[in-house]
Amino acid sequence: MNKQIAIAIFAGVVFANNVHAQKPNPHKASRTTLHKKNIKTQYGVASFYANKFNGRRTANGEIFNQKKLTAASNTLSLNTWVKVTNLHNKKSVYVKITDRMHFRNKRLIDLSKAAAHQLGYTGWGLAKVRVDVIGKHKPAQAYSIAENK
Repeated sequence: MNKQIAIAIFAGVVFANNVHAQKPNPHKASRTTLHKKNIKTQYGVASFYANKFNGRRTANGEIFNQKKLTAASNTLSLNTWVKVTNLHNKKSVYVKITDRMHFRNKRLIDLSKAAAHQLGYTGWGLAKVRVDVIGKHKPAQAYSIAENK
């Protein structure tokens, strides 16, 4: 009798753990889905970092600097290079993903002030953008400042 009770309790614990494991985490699911589908282009809203983050350590270990072309994203892998294009004026910039945003932040990307300035939206605070994933290596175009003529 005790053996049957122990088996029933064990089965109940295993069943409860399986039910809990199947609950989707909306924040994790979107990131996992993006990586599985290998999406190369995303559309969304961009913002830019507040000055209070200048000098703080980012998620990849670098020190954040408003003057560098970097960004934060919850859906893109750290240390990935992306091309961000402002859909309003067609200006673009290459940035490296170095940080994560707050998990409740619904924006696609949060850029450094230098990157937001090159895209021409620092006066508005937000911009609709297209983000094209380039890869882990800095693209040759990122060395050219004259791209946004």
